[in-house]
Amino acid sequence: MRRTAIAALCLAAAATAGLTGCLSGQDKADSKPKGPFAGLSGGQIADRAMKATTGASSLRMKGDVADDESKGTIAIDMALNKKGECAGTMSMGGQGKADLVKSGGTVYMKYDEAFLRAQSDGESKADTDAAVGMLAGKWAKMAVKGQDAKDIAGFCDLDSVLAGAGDVSSDATRGKTTTVDGTPAIVLHEKDGKDRYTLYVATEGKPYLLRVDSSSGAKEPVHLSFTDFEKPVPARKPAGKVIDLDALGG
Repeated sequence: MRRTAIAALCLAAAATAGLTGCLSGQDKADSKPKGPFAGLSGGQIADRAMKATTGASSLRMKGDVADDESKGTIAIDMALNKKGECAGTMSMGGQGKADLVKSGGTVYMKYDEAFLRAQSDGESKADTDAAVGMLAGKWAKMAVKGQDAKDIAGFCDLDSVLAGAGDVSSDATRGKTTTVDGTPAIVLHEKDGKDRYTLYVATEGKPYLLRVDSSSGAKEPVHLSFTDFEKPVPARKPAGKVIDLDALGG
């Protein structure tokens, strides 16, 4: 059951890296564009956005990514940094919620009942009820030693999640200016075969990537926003009793 949730987290990370890694090709120079980033092509702006974003020591990633296994979507809201710390939530197909915190060498998890039951497909009712009774609404922990915990730890590392995204050569085209959650931004359009991507890049301060939307005829659309750049990640050990899964042989 834990492995299913961990696989979902890794899928989310892979989807994020895939979005930024898709920006490939050659720059198409716009004809002396004016306004924000005057004189820069859409591709040059996208390249700057990727470098600024991957250069951040921490950020918060929120949105929906496609899950190939369930053919649905994974909703994530996670703050993470380059120290390998993270704190946030995830859900699959709107079926319950899981909380995740990684601090130091320990991963902490809390699942609600709906999430546990949704992830127990194929297991007996007795086993499912036992897992729900033991874990639902309670914090549990694992040391970052076994493969399951290492998989989560990899997702919590910002360098791993955005690996390879800073070294791109985009052929994005410039679009209109807008705002994303109150931050002025420029819209960029990118395509890769049948896939279409819309990027929103901050026009004030560092050119961070603020949002990515994707559409494809074969996959669920992806929507991800990026905020809280350089802010501390609230990766604190949960208060109260925490179930030690390692001690239970989990």
